[in-house]
Amino acid sequence: MKGKLASLLSKKYTFIFVPDVTGKFMRFSIPRTLVKGFIGAAAVSVAVFSWFAWSVMQKSAELAELQELRSVTAEHKTEIERFAQKMKQVESQLARLDRFDKKLRVITALEKQPTSTVEFGAGGPTRDMDSIDLTHASKAYTRSLIDALDKDLDQIKNQAESQEVSFFELDEFFREQSSLLTHTPSIWPVKGWVTSTFGYRQSPFTGLREMHEGIDVATQLKAPIISPAGGIVIRTGFDRGYGNLLEIDHGYGVVTKFGHTSKVMVSVGQKVERGDVVALVGNTGRSTGPHLHYEVLLNGVPVNPFRYILEN
Repeated sequence: MKGKLASLLSKKYTFIFVPDVTGKFMRFSIPRTLVKGFIGAAAVSVAVFSWFAWSVMQKSAELAELQELRSVTAEHKTEIERFAQKMKQVESQLARLDRFDKKLRVITALEKQPTSTVEFGAGGPTRDMDSIDLTHASKAYTRSLIDALDKDLDQIKNQAESQEVSFFELDEFFREQSSLLTHTPSIWPVKGWVTSTFGYRQSPFTGLREMHEGIDVATQLKAPIISPAGGIVIRTGFDRGYGNLLEIDHGYGVVTKFGHTSKVMVSVGQKVERGDVVALVGNTGRSTGPHLHYEVLLNGVPVNPFRYILEN
């Protein structure tokens, strides 16, 4: 055994160093086993250092990724809070619209069909998200938060659809009311002096008491007569009592008559609007001078035209 060890130690590596041309040679001899051991130790050291460096780099990458995740999580938190705030504003607006809807229905006496009561959620997180460790944020909490927001969105969508239907009904009602107002006689058909009102009077022809079913407005010959509301011409022609006669159907059971005209400017079936010139004042038929005989009939019954004149 000793001989074998001595044999190994006898094998050496010799290193010669020459400082300069005139210098003395320096010789070193190192056993091969020591050189090999040194090389092995160096290789192990390099491997250990490489592993350590790789571990440090891996940890650095993980820390950078973690920091990025923290930043993204913080941004998501801010976005969720901003979204929740917007949802609260939408909920508030829908609540105001619902109150306005109820007010309109009280005014118009329109009954609203009963609908399921929609209860909005909180509109976002109820916990203080600043107290949550972003590194160990609960996935379950995040999922429940998203589910709550999604539920709120569904409720808002349902409420908005219900409100849309309600406003559509109100819009139809107001359109009809607007049409009614547009087609309701409300202005003087001609400017002049009222010489005979609606009701019983003494006939200028017989001196007997008779019912006067309209009003007489005296004015200059061929003065323009305008339609007091929108409607459709349903009759033109000559009548022994009315002279040149014009009738306009305004819808909703309302018809106006214009008698004693000198000329009718429209034809049967023609659509007219409030303010359109439809005839000229005349003295035709049973008349004592230039004037307009103006009647308003509601469901075929003569009514006082003054009820349909809003002007002074």
